[in-house]
Amino acid sequence: MRNLPFAQPGRFYRGNLHAHSTRSDGRLEPEAVADAYRGEGYDFLALTDHFMARYGHRVTDTRDLRLPDFTTILGAELHGPALENGGLWHLVAVGLPLDFAADGLDESGPSLATRAVAAGAFVGIAHPAWNGVTIADARSVPDAHAIEIHNEGHTRDSDRGGGWYLADVLATRGRRFSAFAADDAHFGERPDRFGGWVQVRAGALEPEALVNALKAGHYYSSQGPELRDVAVVDGELRISCSPVEAIYLGGPGQLCRWARDEAGQGLTGAAFPIAAFAGGFCRVTVLDSTGKRAWTNPIWLDEA
Repeated sequence: MRNLPFAQPGRFYRGNLHAHSTRSDGRLEPEAVADAYRGEGYDFLALTDHFMARYGHRVTDTRDLRLPDFTTILGAELHGPALENGGLWHLVAVGLPLDFAADGLDESGPSLATRAVAAGAFVGIAHPAWNGVTIADARSVPDAHAIEIHNEGHTRDSDRGGGWYLADVLATRGRRFSAFAADDAHFGERPDRFGGWVQVRAGALEPEALVNALKAGHYYSSQGPELRDVAVVDGELRISCSPVEAIYLGGPGQLCRWARDEAGQGLTGAAFPIAAFAGGFCRVTVLDSTGKRAWTNPIWLDEA
């Protein structure tokens, strides 16, 4: 399948796509944020400070923080009117040029998304449950590549850090996108870091290669478990992973399959028939014994 990363050239790189520094409302300088992620074994970071008038409408320059074993991707969190509930859009844009400019005080969220994509960025709808993003809201930004399905910060502060409710409905309606986990780290008193990340399959640890892989959906998301392979073989979806307690395959509505570890030894794989999902989508979730999950992107079964 074109949108499965496991058979793609290259290797997996671990990264966070959503974090803030003192250039907006974060507590740490950009250098300290990058050092923290590198120290936790991450390969890359997108520092996505708020692109707002109060912070100078700027993209934080992190190019001088790149090292041979760690890189950064330029990005920002974009805001514009207006959601159905009257709130601002929150859009994570990763791969922006430094000269990405404000195009008017009242530029809408959908317009910002379109401009960011045209400028070369990977764009995702951030923390939709926390914002109250509706199906109609999400359908108004057809250029967005992805939905943030786990936000560690808002999982911790309000239990509204999920996004699969929105992703599943849109996928059932035929909208094609990927789904990413991130921290939304501010490094304040509440724990909001190192709790959700992407594993991006790319040919090199370089910003352009990583952004292109994100746009292609060549990644999976995790809070801890490792997905080692997911492939369609002889009418089955075959999954290999680090030891977990359960493996789930879900799709539209009540379509689901599951495997559970009843012996306490840890499951490291499963195979599910996918005929019932034909012509639509399915997605995999694995759950380990500590309650941590990993997720594939929606898998579109009509893609060769």
